[in-house]
Order: sequence, then structure tokens, then C-alpha cells
Amino acid sequence: METKQSLTYKLGGQLEINRLGYGAMQLTGTGVFGEAADRENAKKVLQSAVASGVNFIDTAEAYGPKLNESLIADALYPYKKGLVIATKGGFNRPGPNQWVPNGHPDYIRENIEGSLQRLKVETIDLWQLHRFDPKVPVEETLGPVVEAVKAGKIRYVGLSEVNIEQIERAEKVVPIVSVQNLYNLGNRQWEEILDYTAKRNIAFIPWFPLASGPDKLAEKIDKIAAKHGATTSQIALAWLLQRSANILLIPGTKSIDHLEENLQSARIELSEEEFAELSK
Repeated sequence: METKQSLTYKLGGQLEINRLGYGAMQLTGTGVFGEAADRENAKKVLQSAVASGVNFIDTAEAYGPKLNESLIADALYPYKKGLVIATKGGFNRPGPNQWVPNGHPDYIRENIEGSLQRLKVETIDLWQLHRFDPKVPVEETLGPVVEAVKAGKIRYVGLSEVNIEQIERAEKVVPIVSVQNLYNLGNRQWEEILDYTAKRNIAFIPWFPLASGPDKLAEKIDKIAAKHGATTSQIALAWLLQRSANILLIPGTKSIDHLEENLQSARIELSEEEFAELSK
């Protein structure tokens, strides 16, 4: 663990972003399907995030589907200089809470073109493959992605929910700058992937970062939170920031107050003892 950690990260070695970003998935209807219940509030949350210094926003074609990307453009276009919007493709959404991987090249091509239009950008800064489709070789899935990179439509490419073998297989086709896997204080099943990406200077974007884990952890977190005058969620985020310098956080929320609370996590410095206690 480093002592004073950096709160910025250079994505792809080039795009400098604040490590505390915002994940827009919650700004959709129930089951990540349909429009946000209160669209005006959703736009205000996005605007507040950017006004508070967030310059990394994570979305996906599948959120809504399609509606989340359009919402971001409605709220934030023309975009503030330096704002990086990451999106994903490769899921069919037949209905609420239904997620079916689709890595067919034609579908991926359609996803990319659609995302460009909905986000109103000429280049997607970070396009991530949402899932490997077991029915389609990833080399075929990534064909249109390589074309889009060559055409200047995608700057950087990332992956989601992958193991080391899958990362290495994808890298034979296109350079990979980020991996988005489930990881938080209470669920560390992808620990080795995090360490692997840190060594390779690949960004690690934990989804569901706010989960603070089982009850046995709760007591420890509560004590540490009380000492810092912080919430459990803030301690969970502060731990992630200290866990590895390549972690980019994208906590999501529908509330401006909660957004501000999440962003305050960057100010919390856990002591080495506190960090070790939570890391056990």
C-alpha cells in the first residue's frame, strides 16, 4: 500500500482522469430497463457529478437499453473538456433484469455506431466488451472493434467480467486498457485479476464497489467509519482507492446528496493498520 495515493489515473497512459468517477446504470427504470423514473432528476445528478469534478462516466448500450447513453448526452452535451465517457456493448436485453450475451460481429458493429450517435461523439474514449459470448469466438466479436479503432471511432478498448486467459486472448486482437470486474470490500473473487492488471498498467474498474461485505466485516468498518466521521460506503470506497493505484471507481446513485457523499471518500486516508484490518 502506498502512503499518499494519487487520485488521478492515466487511462491508456494518456487520458488523465479522476479515480472517483460515476456509474450511470442506476439512472434507468427498474431492472435496468426503460427510462429513469424521474428523468429531470437523473439529468441533475449527471450535471452535479461533472460540476463536482467527476470526469469519468461509465454507461452501456444495454442500460435502458440505449436510453442511458441518450440521457447522458441530453444532460451533458456539449461535453466539458476532458470528460471521458466509457460505454459497453455486447448484450441483448429482452426485458427487465434479462441479459443475454451477443458477440455477433454485426451486432457489435451496430452497438458501436449506435453509441456514437446516442452519445453525440465522433470518438468513444473507452469502449468495453460487456461479456464474452460463449457462442462466438472473441476474435470474431472484436473484428468490428478493431475496424472502429482504425477508423478513429474508438480510442481505447476494455473488457468486463474476464479472467486472465480471456484478457490475453483479446490482447492478441486489440490492445486492452481496462478491465471491469465485480470487486469490493466484501467480494474479492477477482483479486488475482486486480493484481494482474496493476502489474500490466491496465485500469481496473470494480463494478458494485459500494458493497461492504458480510456482517463480520461490518463491525470493523463501523468502528473505522466512526473514527473518520464517515459512512460505511465511504470507508468501502476509500479502501478500494488505497487497495491499488489502477482502481477507477464508478459508484452509482440517483441522489445528489449520496453522490456528494461518495465523492467525499477521496478525502479519507485510512491508516496502515486500518487498511490491513479491512484487507484481512
